[in-house]
Amino acid sequence: MGIATQIAQLLLSLALLVLAHELGHFFAARAFSARVDKFYLFFNPWCSILRAKRIDRKWRLSWFSPAPPKEWAGNPDKTEWGLGWLPMGGYCKIAGMIDESMDTDAMKQPMQAWEFRAKPAWQRLIIITGGVLVNFIAALAIYAMILYTWGREYIPIANATYGYDYCQTALDNGFANGDVILAVNGKTPETLGEAVEQMLYSDGKPVTLLRAGDTLQIVMPNDFSQQLLTANVKIFARERAPFVVEKVTGGSPAAEAQLQRGDSIVGINGASVPFFAQISDSLLAYKSKPMLLNFYRSGELLSQEITPNENGKLGVVFRPLHSFFKTHRQEYGFFASIPAGVAVGTDALVSYVKQFKIVFTKAGAKSLGGFGTIGSLFDTSWNWPHFWSMTAFLSIMLAFLNILPIPAFDGGHMMFIIYEMVSGRKPSDKFLERSQMVGLIIIIMLIVFANGNDIMRWLGR
Repeated sequence: MGIATQIAQLLLSLALLVLAHELGHFFAARAFSARVDKFYLFFNPWCSILRAKRIDRKWRLSWFSPAPPKEWAGNPDKTEWGLGWLPMGGYCKIAGMIDESMDTDAMKQPMQAWEFRAKPAWQRLIIITGGVLVNFIAALAIYAMILYTWGREYIPIANATYGYDYCQTALDNGFANGDVILAVNGKTPETLGEAVEQMLYSDGKPVTLLRAGDTLQIVMPNDFSQQLLTANVKIFARERAPFVVEKVTGGSPAAEAQLQRGDSIVGINGASVPFFAQISDSLLAYKSKPMLLNFYRSGELLSQEITPNENGKLGVVFRPLHSFFKTHRQEYGFFASIPAGVAVGTDALVSYVKQFKIVFTKAGAKSLGGFGTIGSLFDTSWNWPHFWSMTAFLSIMLAFLNILPIPAFDGGHMMFIIYEMVSGRKPSDKFLERSQMVGLIIIIMLIVFANGNDIMRWLGR
């Protein structure tokens, strides 16, 4: 059920992002009277789930058809709207433009005033940038909506009184469980997320820590960010917190052992294990094996035999972190949420651009992921704040990637149009066709490589 929920969230998010991007191209094209032949959500090789066209003021529909009905051919000035079956993107086919459709026959016909190629360079540039601009604006609007609807709540580093439990890569580089991060390269982070972000861009810089009441410094190695990628670290650190039972799942090992809400687990087989992460890790050694669980109930220390399930789980819901730590919460009115959303979106873009350089390292290339990796970013249960946050981030990512100067990307089209505006010479159709083909090959190779990485990780290699 969890994977199905992730897939559903991924498909919905992709659909929204594709619609936003392609509508940006569509409305820009129509603003300059350029004809749009087709507008598709998802790709439709060999067959379309739905085709729709407005003819004589009536909508005509065609389901599961390999080609448009013949009677539609007499209305070329109307857009064919469609739903494809391959959820890997979508397209807005603008008449007179060399794009992924590679419709070279149309380009051999005499140029018409309503074609993309007949428009001035500045209008073509706006049409091409429309998708990227709408994606970025959509991300800012989503971030603003999130802040207006749910506000922002987080645990300041200063309030994480028990410190943090760190990933193995951090431990190998000088961190110790229980450390509190005071500063990174002389800058004091407000949250753990800010601290991690600063460390990713501060290879070779000092990190100031509070350890058992003493202050010390460690220096991040120059390849620290690459080490994290190589180790496929998803969680750098977690707040140390007591393991207090919030809810017991029916039919679980915890229910059979009669654990109750409010029980505070502190040990296993008599050994003191005071924090949640330590207990969770220790339970993995007792998959389907009986053990003695030590816990406090109403101030009394009790022991109870229990057998974790085959995944090393007890079947309880952990009491949320905000029950133990003082959180900082910010509420936003409608007008206050707009500049705040713009700030969050701009920070996300800057952060992504800074991280992008890692892609060109060996570890970064191996960390590239396809649809499986993207889908895993969503929660296994439906969480609207997290869904919208991920959708906004993916919209930022899509906008940035599309603006890269690679043929077949929007950035490739922009590069050629800007060249034309500066030099006064327009690249030939043959050159644009070949560049588009090269770009498509690059995109296909990237898709195969990224999804191949997903498969290899799934196979455990």
